Amino acid sequence: MPLFRQVNPILGTRDIDRAVSFYVDRLGFKLKFRNGTPPAEYVGFLRDGVELHMQFQYPHEMGTLRLRIHIDDPDALYAEYRDKDVFCDRTALGDTSWGTREFALYDPDRNALTFYADLKKSV
Repeated sequence: MPLFRQVNPILGTRDIDRAVSFYVDRLGFKLKFRNGTPPAEYVGFLRDGVELHMQFQYPHEMGTLRLRIHIDDPDALYAEYRDKDVFCDRTALGDTSWGTREFALYDPDRNALTFYADLKKSV
């Protein structure tokens, strides 16, 4: 059975640059990563042992929650969930360009759950 290690909340924002300024300049977080060149759609912040992620969201998405759940074996969890009717047609397990192996699904209320392992640490 896969081991769940930690969770990273994904906060929604309508303005990534404004959010980066707020979290870095006012709250003391460091910018850990920025996905893409400006305007970025996804960023991560780190302060001490706390990592937050932030994603651009359209107005209709702002009321939902998004979580990234760090696990040790996404392949095993994907296999466990495969026959439990939790995937949509687009659910896929794969390696990402940002160095993780992951898959995502939505719960019945459209909250997004992404299960991932860091490929750099698991080698």
